[in-house]
Amino acid sequence: MAIFGLARFSLARSVKRLTLLVLLLWLQGCASLVSNVTSGLADDLASTILNSQDVQTVREGMPAYLIMIDSFLRSSPDSPDLLLAASRLNGAFSVFTEGDRSKLLTTKSLDYALQAGCITNVSLCGFRGQKFSEYKSLVDNISNRDIDVAYAIAVGWTNWVQANSDDWNAIAQLAKVKYLMARIVELNESYDNGGPHLYMGGLETVLPASMGGKPEVGKMHFERSITLSEGKFLMTKVIYAQNYARLVFDKALHDRLLNEVLAADPIAPDMTLTNMVAREQAKALLADSDDYF
Repeated sequence: MAIFGLARFSLARSVKRLTLLVLLLWLQGCASLVSNVTSGLADDLASTILNSQDVQTVREGMPAYLIMIDSFLRSSPDSPDLLLAASRLNGAFSVFTEGDRSKLLTTKSLDYALQAGCITNVSLCGFRGQKFSEYKSLVDNISNRDIDVAYAIAVGWTNWVQANSDDWNAIAQLAKVKYLMARIVELNESYDNGGPHLYMGGLETVLPASMGGKPEVGKMHFERSITLSEGKFLMTKVIYAQNYARLVFDKALHDRLLNEVLAADPIAPDMTLTNMVAREQAKALLADSDDYF
């Protein structure tokens, strides 16, 4: 969700950059240049996708984008920027999929983020599999220098758990995911327009209170995320309605949040595509509201 490092995309500019890449490689054969230019193209690609208003075109074209970025990684497998872009694109496309396809894409997204983390900070290599006491110590030592990869790992991991929610071994990893995301909230709660609070809200409302969930804590995170994004990231209200309002059977809150999504302007830098998807989901949830409540 909206964790892309985004810039405006121009097809003509990208064609020129590709031409420049070929020319310079022929003249110099410089491996580092490959990494720099392909990472830039990946960022432009991510920018185009997240700023698009045409959900259907993105949905249909995303598989080609994923193949393209995988081809970039063949030439630059150790580029953290490229790995993070690949993680973000695979995670974004997983929104449009279900079942085994979603599991595959979220696994790729998480793996790419973990690889980037290992490259940028050796202490993050294999930390996902550490015993919880050792894991906590490693996470406590994460600093703002690591926040980009830490957030990508936390988001990829959250999406992976959601895609594998039929597997209790995946659900068992929620405690580690929450601890990592909580650390990111401590470091910079406003990162990604309040994204850490959004994910914490979702993680705290996975289960009802009777099974160990903390819906009211989740509600506070959702509200804080809305404040930090100035209400512009509409998916927060959709997830708030779906995860919290439905969990506690608050129809008034549920319908108000979703109607606010439909009434809002979806066009916002770095958020447009996600906002368009949020509008689609809001319509579906509202249509089902009377039956659910």
